[in-house]
Amino acid sequence: MKITIIYDNVAWDNDLIADWGFSCLIEADGKNILFDTGAKGHILLDNMKKLGIDPMAVDEVFISHAHWDHIGGLSDFLAINPVRVYIPSSCPEPEGANEVIKVDAPLIIHKNIFSTGEISNIEQSLIIKQDSRLVLIVGCSHPGVRNILKEASRNGKVNALIGGLHGFNEFGLIEGIQSVCPTHCTQFIQQIKDLYPDKYIEGGAGKVIELL
Repeated sequence: MKITIIYDNVAWDNDLIADWGFSCLIEADGKNILFDTGAKGHILLDNMKKLGIDPMAVDEVFISHAHWDHIGGLSDFLAINPVRVYIPSSCPEPEGANEVIKVDAPLIIHKNIFSTGEISNIEQSLIIKQDSRLVLIVGCSHPGVRNILKEASRNGKVNALIGGLHGFNEFGLIEGIQSVCPTHCTQFIQQIKDLYPDKYIEGGAGKVIELL
């Protein structure tokens, strides 16, 4: 599995543009899934170009929630590649997609790829299963990391947590998680890094995470 952060508040690769928002490309189980689209389409597409990511190679888009910094680049992306889009039920339906799937309850997207379902009427997260271990990708964790982990854990043990964690400070919840990459809106990145240096993965636009 390969996860490339395309859009983030900071740049891991200084050739890329940093901007408030989040997007990543997930290459797993034979699928290329664009998770969220950042705030601005031109930054999303420019960063993709610099990373050598062809928008036409994306199979589908997964939107975590309807906030501007996660869906702002969607229309520009769909103008190039009008793929299927998975959105939480609370999210306005985008124009330009070949198909829009509104997600309420937990959903099997592919054999080893799942949605947690929309939690707290605001946000869904993406689960990728590797054997009995799970990689959990989150947008902003508005429903709370505890609630998201509880829902995701119905599918197995969460082995990696990647994405925006907002004001998350129940640090003991990640004690049993092997890898944590806090990005975007996470307020306590430094504390997570200090507490769990062996688990911590630095984020930023251009960062590539490969998980076995």
